[in-house]
Amino acid sequence: MGPKILLITLFYLLLLYGGNAQSIPSTEVLPIEDLTKYLNKEVQEELKEADRSELAKYFREQFSERFFYDYKTFDDRLPHYNSVFANQENHKKGALDHMSKYNDSTQWVMPFNYLNGEPVNAYAMRHLARQHKMVDIALHYFNSGKDPKYIRYFENQMRSLNAALHAGKYETIEDGNGVYEAFRSGYRILNWLWIHNMFLNEGEYSDQDQLMTIATLLQHGQHLYERNGQFSPGNHQTRGVSALAMLAILLRDFEGTNLWLERAMQRLGEHLDREINDDGFQFERSVHYHMSDINNYFYVYQLAKINSIEVDPAWEEKLRGLFATLVKIAYPDRSAPVLQDDTEIPWGEKNDISESMTLGYLLFEDPEFGYFATNKVDNRVYWFLSNDQVKMLEDIKEKKPSYGSLAFEETGYYIMREGWGADDKMMIITAGLDDEKPDHQHGDMLGVQAIANGHAILPNYQVRYSLSDFEFFKNSMVKNVALVDDELQGKQYTSNKGGSGFGKFLELPNPTTIAWETTSDFDFFAGSHDGFENVGVGYTRQVIYVKDDFWIVKDNFTSDGSHDYKQVWQGHYTHEEGPNLLRATMPDACGHDIFQLYEADVVESDGTRGKHWSIVTKKAQKDFSFITIIYPYCGYSNRLDENADEMMIGNWKVNQSQWMLDGSNPISMSSDDGVYLFNVSEVKSEKIILKSSGDTDLFIKSMDDQLIIHSMGNQDQVIEVQRKNSKRMTKDLKPGEVMILDVK
Repeated sequence: MGPKILLITLFYLLLLYGGNAQSIPSTEVLPIEDLTKYLNKEVQEELKEADRSELAKYFREQFSERFFYDYKTFDDRLPHYNSVFANQENHKKGALDHMSKYNDSTQWVMPFNYLNGEPVNAYAMRHLARQHKMVDIALHYFNSGKDPKYIRYFENQMRSLNAALHAGKYETIEDGNGVYEAFRSGYRILNWLWIHNMFLNEGEYSDQDQLMTIATLLQHGQHLYERNGQFSPGNHQTRGVSALAMLAILLRDFEGTNLWLERAMQRLGEHLDREINDDGFQFERSVHYHMSDINNYFYVYQLAKINSIEVDPAWEEKLRGLFATLVKIAYPDRSAPVLQDDTEIPWGEKNDISESMTLGYLLFEDPEFGYFATNKVDNRVYWFLSNDQVKMLEDIKEKKPSYGSLAFEETGYYIMREGWGADDKMMIITAGLDDEKPDHQHGDMLGVQAIANGHAILPNYQVRYSLSDFEFFKNSMVKNVALVDDELQGKQYTSNKGGSGFGKFLELPNPTTIAWETTSDFDFFAGSHDGFENVGVGYTRQVIYVKDDFWIVKDNFTSDGSHDYKQVWQGHYTHEEGPNLLRATMPDACGHDIFQLYEADVVESDGTRGKHWSIVTKKAQKDFSFITIIYPYCGYSNRLDENADEMMIGNWKVNQSQWMLDGSNPISMSSDDGVYLFNVSEVKSEKIILKSSGDTDLFIKSMDDQLIIHSMGNQDQVIEVQRKNSKRMTKDLKPGEVMILDVK
């Protein structure tokens, strides 16, 4: 390197690090007597004669002003917290569980054993690294007479990690369970900041203890800063840089923390741009991870506002959109469907979004968010609200949403909605796959979930990584999907390197949305996926919501060979009428029927973990279509009448249309509102003949002197129109398109 280049390099280094300022180390924790050397010039000047006590006092005052709430009000907040959440016993249980398993000066690298002699596994190691239960220990300290041993335990466990860092005896990222990996380090920072602020009033939490915590957090921050110089997809980096931004705001007295904030906000902005789809859904397509991302951004946005740090308006708008997305996907009972790796309550059939929506209300005071909010947030998040926000929880303004049926076209979720009444119907169709990180994707391509009369009638189930049947619950047998032979959609399942239980499919079907249309008469979706091409089968699914009544699901299989074609339906069903009518009845006598318009061959039921499903099969076919009615009802007399001479689907007559039909086994469903036609190639009345270039599906409705014809099939068609005393005409119709004919 020449002298000129060397001088230029040194000049830029001086600019970067502020003259003679030293860079905070990432591989060791600063001795507390050295902390003042790393302060920025302005604070150094202010504290140049300060001793340890004065330095600790200075930071206590900064935390009083900068943290989410003033620690001096903690003694007032704790009784309110205890009265609202009443979880003192849970904190006690968590605290004693953690302390019974680990020494305060624990190891941080496997293998090692719990105090009872049993080996610590990867799942437990990751949670030790996050330090979640250390918060239980801190709260138990306050709720059980303030025994100093609980503060000592916190301090000693932190020091044991610092000692492991200096000795190089800790789990690394290469091991798969890295203690300093961004996600786990980020959560640990969040928990330790929470604890630090709670302890600041406590005499047992000495000046030296406080400064040691700050020194430890500085090392964590520099470590995150150095190792997050580039964008990395996924919530792990987001959690880490969220924590880095918090440290940069709270510890901005130190040189270099301005660079931490710049980098953290840049990374968070990139995650918002690249991982929040333009339709507002988090790219991993999971409600759980969507809400987790909300928290990541919430902490930073909230702290920035408290400290008068400007946030990019586009950043703010994206954050607001995350809450709006939860409104759009919500069930009418104010819960949300289970989508992909949702892990809060294993086997649960809904998601509770109230606590996330409460955050949205507190941040934006939007009464539409308030409609889903409650008078309390998650008990953890409570400690990151300002005192004014806690008061806001006592008077939440509500406004019922007005969203109807809609599509998240980029993410691949399609919502068919009746309305927002407690008993209204809603269905969600999943037809998306993230091409960058499909790790949390389940084998549910073109699967459906539905709610009616307050019941999840076609449920999906939450999962838990540590459970032995996680792979099973992630795949197709516990989804409302179509299958071929013994093929499941998820293939090549592989566990993660760390062995914590999480795993993913290396091969999943690629979806294509063929059509999406919503009208006052119906919602219509058509899509395909390539999940059965490995056995030579093409597959498409059409879903029609006959407003506001029932759904029609049409599964189409084509092949040169013979296969068994299947539908899997989740729920507890009886099938006295064989495979062609499945019935589920709830305790309030509401229920739903699953009725086949084309006869199936056999139905089998199975279950595990208290969940059940039925598999309807048509055997040994080359080409076949299921045409299936999903019919919700309330009360015995409102069910489908399996004993009727002429089948009625509500007010719709089956195969009693005035139209004359031709095609491969055509079917009609007609009422005063129109007629649905399936597998027709010719449709004829006295006045008009419609011919299609191939078998297709149509909805025809007469209005005044016009005939409105909707294409409801899965392929483009050429429709030929013949009328008396009129020239023939043709029109190309794509699925979802409409043609209007004058029929005077």
